Amino acid sequence: MEKVIDELHAAGITEVYLNEPMAEYTTWKIGGPADLFVVPENIEMLTETIKILNKHQIQWTQIGRGSNLLVSDKGIRGAVIKLGKGFETVHFDKNRIYAGGSYSLIKLSVLAGKEGLTGLEFAGGIPGTVGGAVYMNAGACGSDMSRILSTAKVVLETGELVEWSADDLKFAYRNSILHAKKGIVAEVVLNLEYGDRKEIAYSMATHKEYRLRTQPLQLACSGSVFKNPDQHHAAKLIEQAGLKGTRIGGAEVSTLHANFIVNTDQATARDVLTLMEHIQKVVYEKYDVLLVPEVLQVGER
Repeated sequence: MEKVIDELHAAGITEVYLNEPMAEYTTWKIGGPADLFVVPENIEMLTETIKILNKHQIQWTQIGRGSNLLVSDKGIRGAVIKLGKGFETVHFDKNRIYAGGSYSLIKLSVLAGKEGLTGLEFAGGIPGTVGGAVYMNAGACGSDMSRILSTAKVVLETGELVEWSADDLKFAYRNSILHAKKGIVAEVVLNLEYGDRKEIAYSMATHKEYRLRTQPLQLACSGSVFKNPDQHHAAKLIEQAGLKGTRIGGAEVSTLHANFIVNTDQATARDVLTLMEHIQKVVYEKYDVLLVPEVLQVGER
C-alpha cells in the first residue's frame, strides 16, 4: 500500500488513511476497518484516485454520509472513496440547481425552498448526499430523484468522466444503472419549478414533524431497511407480524417504526443481518411476501 499512498500524495490527494474504522462513517455506527480510505477534493483528484487504484488492481467502494449502508464487522478490503468538501458545492441558476455529489440532500431541500423552488420537499428527511440519492433514486412522499434530475456528471470505474441524463441513469424504484455500472456521482443538475415559499415551508415542516414523530431518528439507524413490496408497506407487514421490539444482540426492530432497525447497544453487522433474516422469514411465512433489503451491504463477509 505504501507505493499506492505515495502515488496518491504525488497527485495532490493528501487525505489517505490506513485501516480506518468504518463505524465512524455510518449512521448505524457499525463496521470494521477499511484497508485504505481516500478523500479526493475535486473531479480531477477523483479520476486520478480511481486510475491509481486500477493501476494497482485495488478494488474500491464509495460511501457518502453512511446512511442506508451496513458495513461488515470484518470491514472493507481494498479502498473506500469518500468525496471531500470540494464536492460540497451548490449554485442556483433560476430554477436549476447545480450541486456537488457530497452535498447534503436535506440541506439542499431547505435551500431550494428558501429560493421558492418546489420539487425537493420529499428530500427534507433523507439523511444522505446528493450523489447517494441519485445512486439509490432516493424518494419519499410520492416523489423521487428521477422526477427532478436533469443531468449527472459521473466518474466511471475506468476513471472516465461522463455526463448522463435521467434516461441514461435508467431510474427505477430505489435503483439506477449505477447499481450495475459502477461509478461515482460528482455533480448533478436538478430542474425544479417555481412555487409559493410559504406553501413549500409548510409542506416541509409538516413532513419533518411527521418523521420526528414516527421514526427513531434520535437513535443510530440507517433509514428504511426493506423496500416496499408491490401493493404493500414493509413497515406494516413487519408490525402486523408482531416483530416490533424484536432484538438480536444490540440490534432491535424499532418500536416506533417497524421498518427501522436501531443500534441500541454496540450492535454488530452480524446482529443486524441475523435480525433482517429473521424478519424476512417471519413475514414470508405469514404473508407469502419476500422483503427485499433497501440497505446496501458492503465489506468482507
